[in-house]
Amino acid sequence: MSELIKCIIVDDEPLAIKLITRHVNELPSLSLVASFQNPLEAFDLLKKESIDLIFLDIQMPVLTGIDFVKSLPNPPGIIFTTAFRNYAVESYELNVVDYLVKPITFTRFLKSVNKFIDQQSAPTTNSTVAISSQDPNKSSNHLYVNSNKKHIKVDFDQILFVESIKDYVRIHTHQKNIITKDKISEFEKKLPDNFLRIHRSFIVNTDRITAFTAHDVEIEEREIPIGGSYKTGVMERLK
Repeated sequence: MSELIKCIIVDDEPLAIKLITRHVNELPSLSLVASFQNPLEAFDLLKKESIDLIFLDIQMPVLTGIDFVKSLPNPPGIIFTTAFRNYAVESYELNVVDYLVKPITFTRFLKSVNKFIDQQSAPTTNSTVAISSQDPNKSSNHLYVNSNKKHIKVDFDQILFVESIKDYVRIHTHQKNIITKDKISEFEKKLPDNFLRIHRSFIVNTDRITAFTAHDVEIEEREIPIGGSYKTGVMERLK
């Protein structure tokens, strides 16, 4: 993205707004349009002005951040900022960009903003996944994906997890993240048996799981939610 990212902050805590404002001001790619302690005031701004990204608290007395997002017909990018981890699963059901737990460090904030930029920069040309002529579930140890007009080789054992971004998937590996145009349901068919769909937006490499609960799995300190409809199958597989 070459243009400035217009963002707003919605949080009922003044100290939280102050910290996020400081983080925003550290990044020249971000332009803070306004901040609000009352989410209803943010509604009025969104009717008048186009906003690219919202840093949004979840627990607020007037309206929760989750209900705020659900009420928007065409929500911009949403990064939740909250002191509570227990909303992670529900927030990912809304296809938000990220979920930041307070206190938010600048490093974690930067990673979240970069994730948003990556999503906005996803290639617009048709870049369907190209795999080897052999069945990957049987003998191939890699696949090729089209990204930025290149055929990129991706070794299965290097994939940590796969994330859905509407009509694209983001492949998370040790070295980098790769975005390619594909539906996650179609991409799932091209992966070997050690990959497991745990959420409508996530497929994980079970060999890379370091811990799990009834609500999420952990891969390299990243907590990935388990969708309600997948929970029974995931628990049976992991146990």
